[in-house]
Amino acid sequence: MALPIVYSPDHVAPLPAGHRFPMGKFCKVYEWLVRDGVATLDQFHCAKPASFAEVTLAHDPVYVHAYMKGEISERAMRRIGLPWSEALVHRTLTALGSTLLAAELALEHGLACSTAGGTHHAFHNVGSGYCIFNDLAVAARWLQGRGLARRVLIVDLDVHQGDGTASILRDDADLVTFSMHCDANFPFRKEVSDIAVALPVGMEDAAYLAALAAHLPDLLTQTRPDIVLYDAGVDPHRDDALGKLALSDDGLLRRDRYVLDACVRRSIPVATVIGGGYSTDIDLLGRRHTLVHRAASEVWQQSA
Repeated sequence: MALPIVYSPDHVAPLPAGHRFPMGKFCKVYEWLVRDGVATLDQFHCAKPASFAEVTLAHDPVYVHAYMKGEISERAMRRIGLPWSEALVHRTLTALGSTLLAAELALEHGLACSTAGGTHHAFHNVGSGYCIFNDLAVAARWLQGRGLARRVLIVDLDVHQGDGTASILRDDADLVTFSMHCDANFPFRKEVSDIAVALPVGMEDAAYLAALAAHLPDLLTQTRPDIVLYDAGVDPHRDDALGKLALSDDGLLRRDRYVLDACVRRSIPVATVIGGGYSTDIDLLGRRHTLVHRAASEVWQQSA
């Protein structure tokens, strides 16, 4: 069997021309995986949209209802940074459903990847920073609620702190959040993650990988999670429009390989989401997001 990868054409919804959020990258991830021979069509799984009951495992039902019905305030929409549309509601629920399916497949097969997800700035009752519902927090609660996992570790290596995830899950000792992010970057008011590593502006590959190696093995040993949810944001890249760190493509690939290998060698299931990445070159950005799938394919083959 090949590495399970979750994809849906509904990961994309129309946005106004010139909008800063690179929505088109989600279909480019799929295109590059197939074009470069990283994945074949039979590896892809398609998720159904998450339900209201699933979303409200981590979010205020009043907020969820208002967003889904288009009754959310203009101020709340400005904080999210995306204009409301029925297509975006469907896209949001589908991407969240993809994270749930990736987690389920990871428990079944040891490793699985989504081609979306990582909306870690969404809080219990408000969205923020292009994030409407928090797929990582919902997935952690969903796994717990279904009895699929008791202890979940979220490894968040997006360049921005996973503030919404930390806030939603802070009162559950079995849902552990680890965030390694650029300190001088959004969000400027940080939440308290269980483990937070704040990095200086301009950090390059070697120092970044050393910082990761100084924390991840002990964290896995001490936490002993039933599953890891891995946010493999590519916005630590040196060319990212919103990043402020200085990793190369090779540095990101080595990072992803290190995280996935560390989990798989310990027989810890791991599900990946693509997280943040910002560029006006959507083709290049989509290909950069496939680095985690390339690393996962390598680790999958080595562990077979």
